[in-house]
Amino acid sequence: MKKIVLSIGLCFTLIIISCTEKDTTFLITEDTIGPLNKSTDIKTLETIFNLDSIVRDSSNLNLGASTKKIKVFEKGGKPLLLLTPNLDTIQTIENVQILDDRYMSSNGITKASTFKDILANFEIKKVVTTINSVVIFPKESNLYFTIDKTELPSNLRYTKTAIEAVQIPDEAKIKYLMLGWD
Repeated sequence: MKKIVLSIGLCFTLIIISCTEKDTTFLITEDTIGPLNKSTDIKTLETIFNLDSIVRDSSNLNLGASTKKIKVFEKGGKPLLLLTPNLDTIQTIENVQILDDRYMSSNGITKASTFKDILANFEIKKVVTTINSVVIFPKESNLYFTIDKTELPSNLRYTKTAIEAVQIPDEAKIKYLMLGWD
């Protein structure tokens, strides 16, 4: 009788543990984003996102060239990810633009985060100034962030000189949240 009670107790414990495992559907780590990882073969995307929609650049498909961009949509039509494959013989994912706010890094960064959130979680390696934005590259991370210059003070919006991290306001919103794999 004790063995039966112990067995039933063990089964319930295993069920509770399996139910409380963390959902990784929208988790971003250094090597994964949801079900994708750095070695995911582009050919397997249809299987991985079998309940979602995959849209490939049709102009390249017609020319027989490799796909340049792949957009992943949820079943209802909401955009999730924009994938850029590498040009290797076996194509894997080189770059991911996160389009959905539900994707979250292990330290809580989402597309809806601000520059203050980035500073609280990362040490900045460099800031690259472009015509319309600044790109923030954190140290020891595959994530990087683009902030539109409209989020900056007016005296920095049209400058051609390099913008430093200290000049970016805490409340500046992320325009693009990207994950790059070599």
